[in-house]
Amino acid sequence: MNVSPGPSSPQSKLVDTHGRSITYLRLSITDRCNLRCRYCMPEEGVQFLDHSEILSYQELLRISRIFVGFGVNKIRITGGEPFVRRDCVDFMQALMEQTAHLDLRVTTNGIALSPHLGRLKEMGLGGINLSLDTLDPLRFSQITRRDGLTKVLAVFHQILSLGIPLKVNTVVMEDTSDEELRQMAALTEDNPIQLRFIELMPFSGKESGEIKKALSLEDRLVRLFPELTEISSAQIETARKFSLPGYRGNLGLIEGESRKFCAHCNKVRITSCGMLKNCLYDSGVLDLRALLRNGADDVEVAERIQQAVLGKLKDGHVTAELQDKICEDSMATIGG
Repeated sequence: MNVSPGPSSPQSKLVDTHGRSITYLRLSITDRCNLRCRYCMPEEGVQFLDHSEILSYQELLRISRIFVGFGVNKIRITGGEPFVRRDCVDFMQALMEQTAHLDLRVTTNGIALSPHLGRLKEMGLGGINLSLDTLDPLRFSQITRRDGLTKVLAVFHQILSLGIPLKVNTVVMEDTSDEELRQMAALTEDNPIQLRFIELMPFSGKESGEIKKALSLEDRLVRLFPELTEISSAQIETARKFSLPGYRGNLGLIEGESRKFCAHCNKVRITSCGMLKNCLYDSGVLDLRALLRNGADDVEVAERIQQAVLGKLKDGHVTAELQDKICEDSMATIGG
């Protein structure tokens, strides 16, 4: 993939009205996925976007360059499932070549990852977040509505063997058993990974009776693992981290529905169709695809981004309350 450097945007930092600097961009490159996780989309799936509605790789590279000009130094590639889009690794390589010292990471379910791992290692990928909710094959097929646990576990070990930094994301659902939590946590005993338990979230951010059950997740983990010790960190992180005596890895807790990390949020998202989102729970604050395709130059795009980010709201609770839509069709449409 040949990429010309293009003009740089003469911007300062991206800072919102609450004083939070944006240094982290989540970039969705597709709304398509090879699983049908029951907490993410309906069993029949969703209406996927036409290819013409998805940002091209050239458009994604251009947007990324503008954000890097603002001081963004970490980009996470998401989907849907990124590796279902053809030439996605070529795109990641182009991103790395476009920006020196970029911290590039990817979130994936691992199903189609294996053939690309060697190249990702060579290009210096900063880390992989692997989605895995259970170690039981039947339960895996019930959650994802597909078979594939064997592939995911093989990829898990392949990532470790290559020395690529690995985090495992585990969504804790209303019917996730204590035994499943213990089994997932056990992955950190002999492996240098972070196993992150994630509160179940509704697509729209509105609370429901089912979601409220997940709010006691911290208490549940403390009950199951009484020797948990919280690890302090000077970095801005979505997950609170905990250690267990004698374990090589650590546990993480992402309180997405509680939204306890909003005060230090340093990220924005771009959906696969080019909608800039200041928050997981907003409906989009700037249509970048329209700007690019209507001929805006980099300076205009940068100014519009700066204006949009300035309006980032205090937290996810405030954002969700202002949304008219009750439910997104799928988390895959917004890049997680």
